[in-house]
Amino acid sequence: MTLATGNNGPMAYDAVVLVSFGGPEGPDDVLPFLQNVTRGRGVPPERLAEVAEHYQHFGGVSPINQQCRELLAAIRADFAEHGLDLPVYWGNRNWKPMLADTVAQMRDDGVRRALAFVTSAYGGYSSCRQYQEDIVAARAAVGPDAPVIEKLRQFWDHPGFVEPNVDAVRAALARLDQTRRDSTRIVFVAHSVPISAADTAGPHGGRYTAQLAETARLVHAAAAPDLPYDLVWQSRSGPPHVPWLEPDINDHLATLAAQGVTGVVVSPIGFVSDHLEVVWDLDTEALDTAKQLGLDFVRAATPGVDPRFVSMVRELVRERIDPDGANLRRRLGELPMWDACPTVCCVPPRRPS
Repeated sequence: MTLATGNNGPMAYDAVVLVSFGGPEGPDDVLPFLQNVTRGRGVPPERLAEVAEHYQHFGGVSPINQQCRELLAAIRADFAEHGLDLPVYWGNRNWKPMLADTVAQMRDDGVRRALAFVTSAYGGYSSCRQYQEDIVAARAAVGPDAPVIEKLRQFWDHPGFVEPNVDAVRAALARLDQTRRDSTRIVFVAHSVPISAADTAGPHGGRYTAQLAETARLVHAAAAPDLPYDLVWQSRSGPPHVPWLEPDINDHLATLAAQGVTGVVVSPIGFVSDHLEVVWDLDTEALDTAKQLGLDFVRAATPGVDPRFVSMVRELVRERIDPDGANLRRRLGELPMWDACPTVCCVPPRRPS
């Protein structure tokens, strides 16, 4: 058990839980998984069928669960190497291992207070608050003996997240024709969300786009400040009449080709690993679009289990448990930062009628 000092005196933490999105691990899992993801969102059945087909191209298996297993093993090894004596659990929002089952196991193991590392770097409803709601729901399902679980801070500008992205962009640029560097562009991409969700209310609302813009600025400045760059969006879903963040990556590639751009490095800074929305939406659909347009296309890697990213998890935990944690905080950006979100932060967007 590790002690930290809070506003009301010492607090004891006895575990960390990795909380992720989850994904199917076989053909029969795909539709139930997608129904979990989209429940209550008004996504048309034909859109579900279209996305389900994407998964079937990979045998009905999303890479994300295996990537979480690898990250879990790396975090545990890093904790052990650096003397951080906290067990690390893993639970998902939308597929097995479900978070409620993990919380029940934590309770049975005697965990009373835990910290949650969420595999999303940014603020906003779907990227932060919804994870908070899932934690609350999982604890409610387990009952009054469920451990308290506190989410670690967002990490969009932590060196352990930014620096692997910088190196990935540099490596991707090296694969393009250097004689045409003057007509090369960097395209940063993240998951699109409804505009109403991107600009949510509350003291920290509307941070999704601002934080992504900050990450893009930081990566660009360190990786290739001589090249132009853009921040665009991918993976739009939901009713067509609801406005989402634009432009879409495929539309933007067409715009760049028309402007005389010859090559692009696409950097998925909205994601921490190469899960399906990276390997399908970018490595398949966007790559096909680039080929049709005659654009050279290289997709930069995500952090995955880069040692700097793994060490970042330990650093975030140390920030919270160390009495002098604020002085341990490493950041590269200039936007406001906070450890705990208020209850009015990033309120859910209104559902379409």
